[in-house]
Amino acid sequence: MENLISRITINENICHGKPTIRGLRYPVQIMLELMSSGMTIDELLEDYPDLVREDFMACLAFAARLTEVKSIRKVVLA
Repeated sequence: MENLISRITINENICHGKPTIRGLRYPVQIMLELMSSGMTIDELLEDYPDLVREDFMACLAFAARLTEVKSIRKVVLA
């Protein structure tokens, strides 16, 4: 899993410091939203030909790592 996660980079000069795939301008958040909307990795590969399957798996691994917290608190949005 560590090899996959190493594909996710954070650079304050790229996408305002949001996690991206391999330093490219593909935010992890957007790729996760597309996958959660029902797009398959094969469909995403067609739409983003400069990415590979491992990039999308890295997004999932990164998201899984983010959930490794001791507690989650509800945040009230105003």
